[in-house]
Amino acid sequence: MSLADTEAAAPTVVSELDPRTRLVAAFASVLVVISLNHLPIAAVALLAALGLALVCGLGPSALTRRLAHLEGFMVVLLVLLPFTTPGVPVLELGGLSASREGLARALLIVVKVNACAACIFALIGTLEPVRVGQAAARLGAPEALVHLFLMMVRYVAVIRAETGRLREAMRARAFVPRTSLHTWRSLGQLCGMVLVRALERAERVHEAMRCRGFDGRFPAPLSAFAFGPADRAFGVAVGAVLAVLLVLEHLI
Repeated sequence: MSLADTEAAAPTVVSELDPRTRLVAAFASVLVVISLNHLPIAAVALLAALGLALVCGLGPSALTRRLAHLEGFMVVLLVLLPFTTPGVPVLELGGLSASREGLARALLIVVKVNACAACIFALIGTLEPVRVGQAAARLGAPEALVHLFLMMVRYVAVIRAETGRLREAMRARAFVPRTSLHTWRSLGQLCGMVLVRALERAERVHEAMRCRGFDGRFPAPLSAFAFGPADRAFGVAVGAVLAVLLVLEHLI
């Protein structure tokens, strides 16, 4: 599966927006959310982000499935941060004390991370990766970074398939993973072979691109990028919500 679910299945509010509008809106949203320092305001931002995700066509199950990948890290944060931050103790466990300040900080981080993730999933996660790269290039992102992103999108599945073939070859030779030195050595050799195959393929691809006249620039996309009334209206709406969050942040 690509970085995004395609938009062709179900047109949504943001389907017809210029990809540059969506990239700028996501970037601005993340900047504002990470600047929040009060839990109630961050909670409001999270609710707004979840609402945006639903409006953009991400159903509750799809959104929950995507956010679930983050929650493992968040659980570790919730468990460790209260015990490592000094403050008023609220819980004693095995000689360790969890502080109220640490718990509040952990909750704030969890809420902000989920709000940022929901915004990114809603605005960028429903874009085709190639269009994300094209939009970033049009916004002035470094060409080398754009090229790296586009090539990664194209060949990550190829490298994954190559890894699958190597693992099948190991299983065909009766390899069974165990907690042993042989297993770790074999897995290390597998990683090394994947890197070698990736390097060889990269060299072949580079030579093929040079044979086709590649001069360091990708051709301009066939689809035109143009701001329209919908982009302006969406930008105003997102800007208004972000402005309200910033005002509330400074009023508290």
